[in-house]
Amino acid sequence: MSKQMEAEKRNHQKLGQELELFMSMEEAPGMPFFLPNGMIVRNELENYWKQKHYKAGYQEIKTPIMMKQELWEQSGHWEHYHENMYFSNVDKQNYAIKPMNCPGAILLFNSKRRSYRELPVRYAELGLVHRHELSGSLNGLLRVRSFTQDDAHLFVEPSQIEAEISRILAFIHDFYSHFGFDYKVELSTRPEKFMGDIETWNQAEKSLQSVLNEKGLDYQVNEGDGAFYGPKIDFHILDSLGRSWQCGTVQLDFLMPEKFDCMYIGEDNKPHRPVMIHRAIYGSVERFMAILIEHYEGQFPLWLAPVQFKLLPIAPPHVEYAYKVKHELESQGYRVEVDDRIEKIGLKIREAEMLKVPYMAVIGDKEVENKSLAMRKHGKKNIGTVSVEEAAVHLNKEMDSNRVY
Repeated sequence: MSKQMEAEKRNHQKLGQELELFMSMEEAPGMPFFLPNGMIVRNELENYWKQKHYKAGYQEIKTPIMMKQELWEQSGHWEHYHENMYFSNVDKQNYAIKPMNCPGAILLFNSKRRSYRELPVRYAELGLVHRHELSGSLNGLLRVRSFTQDDAHLFVEPSQIEAEISRILAFIHDFYSHFGFDYKVELSTRPEKFMGDIETWNQAEKSLQSVLNEKGLDYQVNEGDGAFYGPKIDFHILDSLGRSWQCGTVQLDFLMPEKFDCMYIGEDNKPHRPVMIHRAIYGSVERFMAILIEHYEGQFPLWLAPVQFKLLPIAPPHVEYAYKVKHELESQGYRVEVDDRIEKIGLKIREAEMLKVPYMAVIGDKEVENKSLAMRKHGKKNIGTVSVEEAAVHLNKEMDSNRVY
């Protein structure tokens, strides 16, 4: 019962409303609206993702949200995923709003002649996708109809498969460790409804199993839960309540390159078929954000917090100095707000605590006179009286300790 009460207290929809992060509206069921505070968290997550991928040798791409029906017929989505897609007709031509990013990445790979010297090609995309979910299954940011999938699509030579997947597994481990997440691993195998031949599937499953065994990872086999085009490794992260959330995935695909006739010129000067690896880490930005809200109970680490420092002047004569401090801290890259309402200081402190602002400072006559701050940390006792420079040093130390990019 206590665990259930704790989960209710951490509910991301409740906290999302209280902290003004996001909201749902009946005008767009399953398609969340992000408020300014939520956009700060979202942008930080996306910036972290982009920096990590840039350093790891990925190239960022962007593909259209809507593409012609023929593309989805060629990819197999029309046959295997039709009931989950949205459609439109433009200039007497049928289009589908993309439920996945992979066909667009394939079109870019095929847009020019490729050499074995270029491989692996590593494309990364924060792509907006739409999938029709039954209204009864919608759940805040955890289950939506419109979301941003943090995809990567890699094109490799067959001889590069195991080394590249090993590299991806290390990348995902590093990613999750920054958020303090442990995780479980599953190998998901051929589903009942699949594309291609069994021999190719067996080869793909064997390759994934080989890498997992080589890295000494504990994993469970999840029979029949692979994608329709290939087997996959799924990552289930464990939050602060021990709950498991499926987020990351690594999928090996021999079939899409064949369907789209992907080719590269090998060292022998002959055309060869690449293998495609599909990979996500967050799963979706929205879903990962929901998990973080509940994991941290809305108390984001300093780098993620929408407002990092709140200045609380006691009375109108203290407001001018509060804004000077605000500008000084903002010039160092911090997100700072001044609560300049004519309210009792106790109320201002309580409200800043309720909004889970990591740091706050009370400003009265003494602080204005001494050019100082009475600094406090969320949920803890007073830090004490510090200069603005000392406050910045304190913030910098914490940022350095959990800096992720």
